[in-house]
Amino acid sequence: MTQPIRVTLEYFALLRDEARCAREEHETRADTLADLYDDLARRHGFSLPRQRLRVAVNGAFVCWTHSPSSGDHVVFIPPVSGG
Repeated sequence: MTQPIRVTLEYFALLRDEARCAREEHETRADTLADLYDDLARRHGFSLPRQRLRVAVNGAFVCWTHSPSSGDHVVFIPPVSGG
């Protein structure tokens, strides 16, 4: 079984509204960022599918198959609409 790790999560736009916070500390056993997002989507009721988002770890864009590490700063980035 995977050991739990602690990550800092940051949300923007619709995700921030649905999570009802811009930032949170979270303990997870997720093996990939895809697993982490899916867990958070169930927890917070996120309406955006993962395929519409980008994800960054510690300031760099990464693939959804990336494995999070303890202390990571994970940002889920929804599509941007301009005006």
